[in-house]
Amino acid sequence: MDTSESTTEEREPDRRAPRRRGRRRWAMDTRPLRRPAYRRLWGSTIVTAVGSQLTAVAVPKQIYDLTGSSAWVGAASLAGLVPLIVFALWGGAIADTMDRRKLLLITNSGIAVTSLLFWLQAFAGLESVGALMLLLAVQQAFWGLNAPARNASIARLVPEDELPAAGALGSTVMQTGQVAGPLLAGALIPVIGLPELYLIDALALCVTVWAVHRLPALPPLAGTAVRRAGVKEIAAGFRYISGHTVLLLSFLADIIAMVLGMPRALFPQLASQTYAPYGEGLALGLLFAAIPVGAVLGGLFSGTFSRARRHGWMVIGAVVAWGVAIAGFGLSRSLWVAVVFLALAGVADMVSMVFRGAILLSAATDEMRGRMQGVFTVVVAGGPRLADVLHGTAGSAFGPRTAVAGGGLLVVAVMLVLAAAVPALRRYRV
Repeated sequence: MDTSESTTEEREPDRRAPRRRGRRRWAMDTRPLRRPAYRRLWGSTIVTAVGSQLTAVAVPKQIYDLTGSSAWVGAASLAGLVPLIVFALWGGAIADTMDRRKLLLITNSGIAVTSLLFWLQAFAGLESVGALMLLLAVQQAFWGLNAPARNASIARLVPEDELPAAGALGSTVMQTGQVAGPLLAGALIPVIGLPELYLIDALALCVTVWAVHRLPALPPLAGTAVRRAGVKEIAAGFRYISGHTVLLLSFLADIIAMVLGMPRALFPQLASQTYAPYGEGLALGLLFAAIPVGAVLGGLFSGTFSRARRHGWMVIGAVVAWGVAIAGFGLSRSLWVAVVFLALAGVADMVSMVFRGAILLSAATDEMRGRMQGVFTVVVAGGPRLADVLHGTAGSAFGPRTAVAGGGLLVVAVMLVLAAAVPALRRYRV
């Protein structure tokens, strides 16, 4: 029997949220910000969410300037993905064996130093693609070590009934950074130059290090067995997932949504063909911005869902809504209608992220949370890249609109079949 189902069905929140009336019912739930430790962690995210996007723009821009080849840009993405996957899995195991605050200090400092090295190579005019790819690999390795510890720490900083609200606050900031960061990078490059984007990111990371330094110690809980973070512990994490159906389903829900229904690889083709009358540049920018903008709007109005207790149904409904919105986008001939559907998909993605994150933090024990977040990081990073391959191939074979609409409908069908066949996710509540 799935032990997580039997315990979480009966669990009641430690404290009840006061009922909110009028417009406050719709607004973002900010209760976690009343807790100083979480407020420091979240506040540091505001700065780095934008700063990290500056580097995310600067690296491919510099590589393209040096090579004139999009193939090299793609190769650099792969160079960053492999260490991210390896070190996220290992980092999850480390986060379960040591003080997570200490691990965050080490890894955030490593990311800051890497950003400073990015600036030095650009400032010195090194013009080495190999050096850029090496620095990117190192940076992504540090990020892979950092993310599981950061996400797993949240459950120690806020009570269980505030986990969805904390997830909405964090996700909203990150999605805002994905919109504001690239826009700011595009505006700053002609004014201050590309090297300074790396320097701004490095300085922003100093704020993060300071904020993490002020967190309380987060060692393994008393009674937790002393372990070494190795292959054995990583394997134990996967065994834990296989033995807790609701955790496995939360990962599968994201894989279904992202692999079958993330159409970003087809945005350039749609912008140049279907939406060409609107202007290719305008269309491409709107298509890429629409999902993050929708996610931000979903976060701002997250008071509508952050207090829901049936977390499993919220995930199922959000993934189905994502699929419907993506199918609608694929069938849209009007750019503005397409943007609305993508924005709705962004809202659905925000809801899914919030409740999948809450399930991972509440259904897993603290000694396993780091490893669960490591797998979560791999799924979130890898799913869209697999989708790029799948949709790119399907778009070439069947046309972009057919591939997008078909992918959205597949998301709906597969998610509904999975929810009907395996009841653990439907039954999960807090």
